This record gives sequence, structure tokens and C-alpha cells, in this order.
Amino acid sequence: MSQKEKGKLTVEVKIPIKFRPLLKEKYRYKLYWGGRAGGKSFGFADSLIIKARMGKFFVACVREVQNSIKDSVYKLLKDRVEYYGFDDFKFYEDRIENVITGSKFVFKGLKDQNSQNIKSLEGVDICWVEEGQSISKKSWDILNPTIRKKDSEIWISMNREEENDPIWKAVGANPDEKTLVVKVNYYDNPHCPEEMKYLALKCKQVSLRDYEHIWLGAPMSAGDTKLIDSKDVCKAFEVKMCGSTSPLMVGVDVARFGDDKSVLCYRAGRYCFKLESFEKLSTVDLANKLTNVIGEYKPARVFLDLGNTGAGVYDILKDRGFEKIVRGVNFGGKAINEDRYFNKRAEMWDLAGQWLKSDLPVQLVKDDELLDDLCSANKMYDSNGRLQLESKEKIKERLGRSPDKADAFVLTFAEPVYDVGNVKRVGLGAMSVENLFRVREKGGW
Repeated sequence: MSQKEKGKLTVEVKIPIKFRPLLKEKYRYKLYWGGRAGGKSFGFADSLIIKARMGKFFVACVREVQNSIKDSVYKLLKDRVEYYGFDDFKFYEDRIENVITGSKFVFKGLKDQNSQNIKSLEGVDICWVEEGQSISKKSWDILNPTIRKKDSEIWISMNREEENDPIWKAVGANPDEKTLVVKVNYYDNPHCPEEMKYLALKCKQVSLRDYEHIWLGAPMSAGDTKLIDSKDVCKAFEVKMCGSTSPLMVGVDVARFGDDKSVLCYRAGRYCFKLESFEKLSTVDLANKLTNVIGEYKPARVFLDLGNTGAGVYDILKDRGFEKIVRGVNFGGKAINEDRYFNKRAEMWDLAGQWLKSDLPVQLVKDDELLDDLCSANKMYDSNGRLQLESKEKIKERLGRSPDKADAFVLTFAEPVYDVGNVKRVGLGAMSVENLFRVREKGGW
């Protein structure tokens, strides 16, 4: 693309063909993803500079965390303007403006924003979301409806980190007619330095997995960072059975904060058949609910999270004579196998993961939130080589909610249980699919 400068100098701006839709096509969302050296940042910056010189545009450049203007693409845009020798842009401490067209660039971090103080972006024409893989679900849920001006666009550049990156799930996983998704890698970039090409091929020779993630943009394998793989969870969702005579375990995750939910999970051996969620239950209300559950389902154990108000619920149930059934569990307490696990939480989550990988078929109640919850925890190891998990606060920040359903499920693994029961399998003469649904309608398990 050419630009006439003061009637005597023509500056040629060359943008790789893959970035043509940024300038020539209309979409609500334009998501570009891939590995290193694909030229995404340069392609976005140059395209925005050109548009800012062609007409009046209000552009917001956002990222998850921006402690100062140095964390933003402010410097990149300034460097590109200076590279081309454009003299119609003026640089302020917190913004960039074009003195001829009136276009303006502003820069914001999303982590500390809310629906009130982000209203300044309602008039944005183009919102560039940089490092989209770092955007939390909470930030996206606030930003997306804020960019509401007629014909406004959201441009997203990202190197995918995980299969369940919130912005990928929201925009890239199932694109519609208003969404453009483009994969761009180093071999698509005509300006890619030879040194970067050499590094990419060198990485390919050493580790194909690293090459695919770093240079081709493939999400990191769940086995590398995640304790539980989404494939195992999805396999467990498949209907295989309709009941079990194994001892019933009930896991109870008690709400810690106002936006959390108290969740009950029911598992009998290889058959996990029910999840129940309750909001704003008082200590007494939850104790009453569990009293009814014990009376109706006759569980062998009720494993109760002792965090926050859980201790109060436990005390009430103990006073009612259920001390032989109800067990209080401290997520931060000692594991049964202290040599292998950092704490009880890591032990329960790992045992749940092993259950999902079992050679024998297992069935998990199908629930999209449960899938996300179970696949949300990153694993790590302490100085003694014991398994531990990242904090619940980090998981909550990434999910946009607390992983209550997963915690309720893993609580059913708080103690080892000798499984002497048998499952009722679907399609093998034990029960038809039609009868399965009749049983469910009657509340059976």
C-alpha cells in the first residue's frame, strides 16, 4: 500500500497477504493465531497505522495486565510510525493521535477493569486484543459487550497456550459468519529473519512437540501442564451404564464466597451420576439438605469440605448423629500418601484423574462446567518432588469462577473405598437405553 507524503514522497508499506482482511474485509471478530515470528504484531500495527491515516478511527489496544504504558504496544506503534517516516502522528504519555484525521489510540489493561470504568471504550471502532491467550474469561465477558459501536471490530492476536484458553473457546473454536480466524506462522511471514527460520528448524530437530507449540502455535499438550486431560473427561461422559451397587460417596464443596456455589456430587464406584448446585445456602440450610440426602440415598460416606462455613455444617451434622457417615476434609491438610503429594487437595485431584484413566469403563455426569473445571488445574512439583496444584485463586481468575463442581467430584476420592459392587451397563442386556431414561426421570441412580 502506498501513501503520498506532502506531495513529493511516496512511502510503500508492505503487509503480508494474510493480513489483507484486516484492511479489506468486515468481520466482528478477526482472530489471528500461530507461533513465533509469524508477524502478527507487525501486521496488526501496520494495518492500524494505515487505517488511522485513511479516516478517523478510535482504536483501543488492550491486554490482560498493563502496569504501565511500557507493557502495551505503544512503543511498537511508535517505532513503526518512525520507521515509515510519518510525521502526522503525535505521541502523548498515554495515547497516540493523528493530527490530520483525528484518529486516536488508547491503551488499557483489563484485569482491574469492571463494567463501570471500562465504559470509556464504548465508542471504539477497533479494539486490538494483544496476547489473547492471556485474557481471562472475566475480562472477555466485560470487554466483548462494551465494544458495541455500529460496525466496530475486535482484532485478536494470540499464541495459543492451552486447549481451553477462554478467548479461543469464545471466538476461535466455533467461528460463525461474523468471525474470521486465520493461522499465521513464520513460513507465512515474508519478512521473517533467516535467524528465526534457523531456530525454528533447530527446535524441530530437537523436539517436535516443542516445535509444534512454539513455532506452529499448537496449544500445549494437556500432559505437559494439566493434571487432567480433556480427552479423558469427554470419554467418561459417554453413556455406558445406568446404575451401580457400589458404595455411594457424596462429595460436598461448600461455597466460600458470595459468587461461589455449594455443590454435591454423587459417585458409586465407577458411576458418577449426579451433580447438584445451590446458591446462597446458609449453614443450617445446607446441613438440612445433607440430612435429607443421607435419609434418601443412604450414602456410605459424605465427604464435606471444611473450608469457610463447611466446619459449621459438619458440626451440625455431627450433632445430629451422622459422625459415622460424614467426614470433614481439609484441602490444605496432609495427604494419606505424604511422600507423593504436597497436600490433600493434590492427592484427591490426582486420584480423580487416575479414575478417569481407568482401564475399566467409568461414567461421569455430563456437564460443560465440570469439563472446564477438571481441565483447569495446572500441576507442579515441590522441592521434594511431590505433586501439587496451582492455587484455587489462579484457577478462578482464569475460569472466571470457582471450580466448585470439580472440587465436589474430587472430594469423593478423599478416602480409599473397597469397590465390591457391580455396574448396570447399557446395551448389554442389563437395561435398555429407554429404561435408563425412565430411571433417571424417577430420580434413580
